[in-house]
Amino acid sequence: MLIALWIVNGLLALAMLGGGAMKLITPKETLAARGMAWTEDFSVGAVKAIAALEVVGALGLILPLLTGVAPILAPLAGVGLAIIMIGATVVHLRRREPFAPALVLALLGVASAVLGFLVVL
Repeated sequence: MLIALWIVNGLLALAMLGGGAMKLITPKETLAARGMAWTEDFSVGAVKAIAALEVVGALGLILPLLTGVAPILAPLAGVGLAIIMIGATVVHLRRREPFAPALVLALLGVASAVLGFLVVL
């Protein structure tokens, strides 16, 4: 199960770190122009907060397991990312936009949390 946890956490961390970092460094207007129209419904601060949570969540999936310090934080990061991505799924559904990527990431977050709790506890 530990190997499965590392695989799920690695994939989820890569996706969230890449997306979160890109949203952190790119202006809101550029994000909207590049196809992230959902940003028009949120303030600059909210977009940056979501991005920061994605980056912190990605780090939380990997660092506790890698260092052995407070490994319970890894499944908690999975729960947090699942919540963020469930919210993203709802936003995309309301806007009638493609929601499958957000749903897949939400499911990966749930899988990470379940596997993490099984391994850690």
